[in-house]
Amino acid sequence: MYLFETYLDLRQHAALKLPTLPKTLEGVISQEKFEKSRAYSLDKSHFHFVHEFVTILIDSAILFFGILPWFWKKSGTFLPLLGLNEENEILHTLSFLAGVMTWSQITDLPFSLYSTFVIEARHGFNKQTIWLFFRDLIKGICLAIVLGPPIVSAIIVIVQNGGPYLAIYLWAFMFVLSLVMMTIYPVLIAPLFNKFTPLPEGELRLKIEKLASSLKFPLKKLFVVDGSTRSSHSNAYMYGFFKNKRIVLYDTLIQQCKNDEEIVAVIAHELGHWKLNHTMYSFIAVQILTFLQFGGYTLVRNSTDLFRSFGFDTQPHTVIPLQHLVSFGLNLVSRSFEFQADAFAKKLGYGSALRAGLVKLQEENLSAMNTDPWYSAYHYSHPPLVERLAAIDASDKKE
Repeated sequence: MYLFETYLDLRQHAALKLPTLPKTLEGVISQEKFEKSRAYSLDKSHFHFVHEFVTILIDSAILFFGILPWFWKKSGTFLPLLGLNEENEILHTLSFLAGVMTWSQITDLPFSLYSTFVIEARHGFNKQTIWLFFRDLIKGICLAIVLGPPIVSAIIVIVQNGGPYLAIYLWAFMFVLSLVMMTIYPVLIAPLFNKFTPLPEGELRLKIEKLASSLKFPLKKLFVVDGSTRSSHSNAYMYGFFKNKRIVLYDTLIQQCKNDEEIVAVIAHELGHWKLNHTMYSFIAVQILTFLQFGGYTLVRNSTDLFRSFGFDTQPHTVIPLQHLVSFGLNLVSRSFEFQADAFAKKLGYGSALRAGLVKLQEENLSAMNTDPWYSAYHYSHPPLVERLAAIDASDKKE
């Protein structure tokens, strides 16, 4: 996977080095913005090469020197020191995962700091202080400590008792868990990191409410989130079940798009996802891929030779590395949905405003202007701006 993805990275790096804009963006994106975007993208690309190379070296060393089976044994012997039973599989697994999480946080911290306070700051995006960075990190660790053990314990109990229907039971548990997390995350977890305030009364709010009403979208609340406290990147999204829908605008989006029509066009795109049932279809796709992944896990779990080949004399619980294929499959679905949502917004009469809004977001976020098609297809959940504008223009010509 490292060799394949590095090949794609090299293709993308070559595309980023191109000194001219794609023809579709000539006269649309200013040369100044293009140069800034190019410098930002190349900085991130160089950093990515270093990060991935160091990561593969560490991972290879861990496998070659048998660190995982060694630590699996050590994590069990650590439990009696706390007065706990080392034969308890749940406690043993939690002890092992705690060590792995600690190691992961330590090794990744220098890269996170450099990315945030050097690269993002160099290009004017980072707005957070070092204190806020570590406060978010500590909150994330605390959440993992609170939520992780019960989830891991439940999975182990299911594996121990699942029998021939293990894949179905695991999928059912993850299905329920995903519904619970989708419910509590925006209400309980997201506010721990950001401040959500109602969008003030005014013309923008009236336009969004009018649009939602025309589509019979059950808009319950309309929020602005203080994304500017951490970054000047911008976005908008919606969430909620059934008749309890919410729309969230980043304050940076409002600051960057001076024209209300551009913001409303972006919201029209998001509402297109709802109207076209993309959220439901995406959720179903995730569930199917998750079930296939657990089916693969049940096959791997029965191969004791595989575990012995990695140095384990006992059989820990693993999830086979299908994440790359799962992510690629979801990206294909997501990209198709983005084109459909753009077309939906255009049908509502927001074609030119959406086009202007997409260009504005591309400029302000300094997103890559030149992209390699293979890299884009594999990594991007959203099509590049060139493809989205071409699709909007193509529909114009067809009409």
